Amino acid sequence: MTDLTDLGIAGIRDGVRDGSFTARDVADAFIVKVSQAKALNAFLVETPEHAIAAATAADTARAAGETLKPLAGVPIGMKDLFCTKGVTTTAASHILEGFTPTYESTVSQNLWDAGAGMLGKLNMDQFAMGSSNETSAFGNVISPWKRNDGGNASLAPGGSSGGSSSAVAARLCPGATGTDTGGSIRQPAAFTGISGIKPTYGRCSRWGTIAFASSLDQAGPMARDVRDCAILLEAMAGFDAKDGTSLQLDVPKWEAGLSASLVGLRVGIPKEYRVDGMPEEIEALWQKGIEWMKDAGATIVEVSLPHTKYALPAYYIIAPAEASSNLARYDGVRYGIRDLPAGSGLQDMYAATRADGFGPEVKRRIMIGTYVLSAGFYDAYYTQAQKVRTLIARDFEKAWETCDVLLTPTAPSAAFALGEKSADPIAMYLNDVFTVPSSLAGLPAMSVPGGLDKQGLPLGLQIIGKPLDEQGVLNAGLAIEQRAGFTARPEAWW
Repeated sequence: MTDLTDLGIAGIRDGVRDGSFTARDVADAFIVKVSQAKALNAFLVETPEHAIAAATAADTARAAGETLKPLAGVPIGMKDLFCTKGVTTTAASHILEGFTPTYESTVSQNLWDAGAGMLGKLNMDQFAMGSSNETSAFGNVISPWKRNDGGNASLAPGGSSGGSSSAVAARLCPGATGTDTGGSIRQPAAFTGISGIKPTYGRCSRWGTIAFASSLDQAGPMARDVRDCAILLEAMAGFDAKDGTSLQLDVPKWEAGLSASLVGLRVGIPKEYRVDGMPEEIEALWQKGIEWMKDAGATIVEVSLPHTKYALPAYYIIAPAEASSNLARYDGVRYGIRDLPAGSGLQDMYAATRADGFGPEVKRRIMIGTYVLSAGFYDAYYTQAQKVRTLIARDFEKAWETCDVLLTPTAPSAAFALGEKSADPIAMYLNDVFTVPSSLAGLPAMSVPGGLDKQGLPLGLQIIGKPLDEQGVLNAGLAIEQRAGFTARPEAWW
């Protein structure tokens, strides 16, 4: 029988339904795989009991002739940003070490209601702040991929959803949740040769998801192909009255609507995304993507997004500003760690707790955010950044007059080695240059693998869609997926 851990979400779901194998067989196979992959440091907490309970429920329902739930028999990984009742949730930060929520996030509850089981909580950049998964308080996540140059450098799995991307690429789980604030689903997906979609802002509830930047944060799925992303997203999305930014809309049947025919679709190529110093391999893949779109029946048009060059600086004002506000709640009083030096007062406790609990990158962003929100600089920085954000959104609105989706690279390079960029925050922030604009505009966007670079590492292509047009994004992604024929996978070394 095929190794069950080689199956994706659709394969597992359908196999459990038709009796090819039991849900318990699947859960046991993945539990063993997770236990054997400690070297990747993808999981912070393993929850085999949760996966087994969900599998047992699925097998019992099938034996009784009941209609199975949409994700019955499918075990997944849960990014440690989602609060999970009775299971430690830390956002990969020392300041929340030992915190066990008494409630379930809406996204995770939706998945459990759909029949999914949880294999464990996935490592990530601390408070989702990072592009390489090197800011976790619990150690770096390591990509399962290696360069083909004979070297043994450990590679970044991307960030902040690096535990999710590493686990899916290594076949430790068939799918995982991620969150995307400025590219944290799409960039790690590109680095590890998997697919991931950030839906329209408001499609997935943020309730029970630890906040980084509230006007940008959005949950989404990560899986090995487009169909599996559509299946997971259907289960994750939906209106939630507990989240004031949640969209009160029915969840479309994205899987049923999948089509690789792009006849009549207009694909925009934004000229501003050809940045200085972009590797030739990225440019070549982009051109291949354009040809694949044409082959699927699409019409190619050039568009202009003139304010793109301001997106990254605007993002790194707005996101830290919101982070400085959101993270003010971590003070050592109610939950998480508390550092109370002998003879100290309340302010001393605040200072000591935050100094010990937050990592360097989180402190950097809190300081930037506090600075741009301060009385003397609010109008000069934060207000101006919000105006730029509006202009970027208008650029996209103008582009939609002549095209239906946009095609761009996902990241400006393939995965880099751990430690290669950590000393230079600006170089690290540039990883988000292609993903940030659509985040500022709240648009759906997806990364799909398109090929390998000369060192044998995955490269991704990004599709950006109109508000609420996840179907168009998924369909364009499927067209690329079918034509790219990407079947490469990391060779197990862990």
